[in-house]
Amino acid sequence: MEKKRKILPPVYLFAALILIWLMQRFFPIYQYVDPPLAYLGIVPVLFGIIMAAISSGAFVKAGTGIVPFDKATMLVTDGFYRVTRNPMYTGMIMMLLGVAVLTGAIGALLPIPAFFMIIRNNFVLGEERFLETTFGMQYTDYKSTVRRWI
Repeated sequence: MEKKRKILPPVYLFAALILIWLMQRFFPIYQYVDPPLAYLGIVPVLFGIIMAAISSGAFVKAGTGIVPFDKATMLVTDGFYRVTRNPMYTGMIMMLLGVAVLTGAIGALLPIPAFFMIIRNNFVLGEERFLETTFGMQYTDYKSTVRRWI
């Protein structure tokens, strides 16, 4: 049985956003894109917000736990869950990528792989075991047809 985590994914998202700002501010390394081209970063930010919000709403609509490792009463497989098993986390990563593009500096990209690894290791892998234990073959079948990411 997987135990609940004390620090939830939105906290890591906020920490990564702060790190992106700090990297841009103090260690910009190389400015690869300037405005107005950098404003294209708004697209993945908005899409990431929409993806995470709609996916969260699907859990609420299904009446199942949204907090990682809360009791799961239903396996959600529609909407963005048809494309990725982790649309909330994918949305968060898209937000971070968009913010990094908005800064235009290579240094702002550095926190993103760390965020990805933390989410993957602390949440995704355990959630997969948790869902397989909870839903058995239903989750195994879903897992065999929908990719973990994109």
